[in-house]
Amino acid sequence: MDIIITEEAMTWFLEEMEVEQGDFIRFYARYGGSSPFHEGFSLGMNREQPHEVGVDTEINGVHFYVEKSDEWFFNEHDLHVSVDAALDELAYHYKKN
Repeated sequence: MDIIITEEAMTWFLEEMEVEQGDFIRFYARYGGSSPFHEGFSLGMNREQPHEVGVDTEINGVHFYVEKSDEWFFNEHDLHVSVDAALDELAYHYKKN
């Protein structure tokens, strides 16, 4: 699996979360909500140091990652992170890899 961050999403992280070089942003399976693959689970995101990285994408010194223990959630799909311009918030899309 890969994590793809659009330029607009990177700008969102810089402006809204004030990320900087050396930061780690984790995407994880969160209990509650729903996803295209798992009823009762949704995608969460926060700034957190990794324990056991499964997938990592680095952009300008910022690491976007998924822990090995959360790889199951993506069901062999890549995570595409963009921005919903109408809502000015992140949008997540899953594409079969």
